[in-house]
Amino acid sequence: MTLPTRPLGRTGHQATIIGLGGEGVLRTYDFEADAQAVINAALEAGIRYFESARAYSGSEAYLGRGLKGHRDQIFLTSKSHGRTYKEAMAHLSVTLKNLDTDHLDLWQVHDVRSMAEVEALGAPGGAYEAFRQAKEKGWTRFIGVTGHHDPEVLRRALDLYEFDTVLLPVNPAEPAQASFLPLAAEALARGLGVIGMKVLCRGKLPRMSEDPEALVWELLAYAWSQAVSLVVVGADKPEQVRLLAAAARDFAPMTPEEQRSLEEAVAPFASELMYYKP
Repeated sequence: MTLPTRPLGRTGHQATIIGLGGEGVLRTYDFEADAQAVINAALEAGIRYFESARAYSGSEAYLGRGLKGHRDQIFLTSKSHGRTYKEAMAHLSVTLKNLDTDHLDLWQVHDVRSMAEVEALGAPGGAYEAFRQAKEKGWTRFIGVTGHHDPEVLRRALDLYEFDTVLLPVNPAEPAQASFLPLAAEALARGLGVIGMKVLCRGKLPRMSEDPEALVWELLAYAWSQAVSLVVVGADKPEQVRLLAAAARDFAPMTPEEQRSLEEAVAPFASELMYYKP
């Protein structure tokens, strides 16, 4: 199966508009059969973007085993929460071993939360040097940054450093408070690949609906109607992966009026849905 693709900013890569996130069942240990069923379902459905992180329990190791033999067909990403050169490089070594590869397609600074943290990345001995060096040496093709606490913090990171991508929240609760959506549009206009996360608000929104499956389709359509290259979503079961892929194949952009209507409907619950903000 083939899925729609979009340019991942100026990287030159055409990314499937849905990627398999490293959470869900992948963010566990000792659920090998369940994790491999989800990975296999993603491959069979045409998903070619796979995300993980050093902080995501056994996610990298699951992917390393499940994607064996498919490395040249996929876009493989992970993240490091290390904030020093030494920590980040140590994470990269483990990540490459776990994923059974000699390079990543994208390596991301994971979850920046404060201005002080952003500034420290570029200080002597800071993690940004590890990311820059990894790209120069071919251990990763591209580098990115992620965050979901404060759009101004993430904006500062993009202003200070040369990143290729940004990963940020994209869902209809966002406009209610400190929205990341304007930053997504700015980043895409600057040529960065923009990756949406928190699309389903960790499943909180679908669980509030009388028709959860229909709402998943609507939330994905909302996200793809924003300034994004793709979105990543985790899954617990193969049928969830197949639902994500089906929504991608049938995606039609939401009108501005439809988007506003959905935003207004979720606004009373926005604080609960944006659990990822302080």
